[in-house]
Amino acid sequence: MTMLYHLRADAAAIARHFDCWAGNDPWPGGYVSPGQFAPVITAGREFIAGPGKGRGQHRMIPRIWGVPPPPNSDDPSRGILSVRNTQSPFWIGNLRNSEFRCLVPATSFMEWGKGRDASGKRIRLTVTCSDQELFAFAGVWKDSEIPTFALLTCQPNALLQAEGKQSMPVILPPDRAAHDLWLHGGWDAAQALIAPYPSGMMRKNRDIS
Repeated sequence: MTMLYHLRADAAAIARHFDCWAGNDPWPGGYVSPGQFAPVITAGREFIAGPGKGRGQHRMIPRIWGVPPPPNSDDPSRGILSVRNTQSPFWIGNLRNSEFRCLVPATSFMEWGKGRDASGKRIRLTVTCSDQELFAFAGVWKDSEIPTFALLTCQPNALLQAEGKQSMPVILPPDRAAHDLWLHGGWDAAQALIAPYPSGMMRKNRDIS
């Protein structure tokens, strides 16, 4: 499971790339770990009641990575970072309502690789997209006492399967139509985007941690 990702672009650059309103988001660029605020892009309807009417202005806001779990969770203090079962009652209401879906900008993400080096240290992979320097994970947001989000996951592509991974974050295609579909489309159409990103469009660097 992805436990760290990088977003090496500041708020202004993200807003230009995704054609959204940045407001006063202070993001300077850096890495994101669980429990940390990071920019996410929404349809901009968080405070608007009633059915959506057209695209409107997308909005970039800071949210915390990690949704508080249900009260009956084994560890209610530990945020949920990823959505593995889209049919779960905990998630399905938000996923079916497009205003709760979001884009999560990133420039790379980290996974633990298969095996260890000669000294027993774990292999760390930094994964990037060769066809888009700044890309978007598919995300979903929830509100309780704090504004939070989680990443959608899917089956791993061949590149990550070779490293022993059982899942990967959903990376959206670089075209604006895919972004609009995730943020505005009906669930029947939007869930088709939950698919492994092509291995040929990704690169991995192996580092020792």
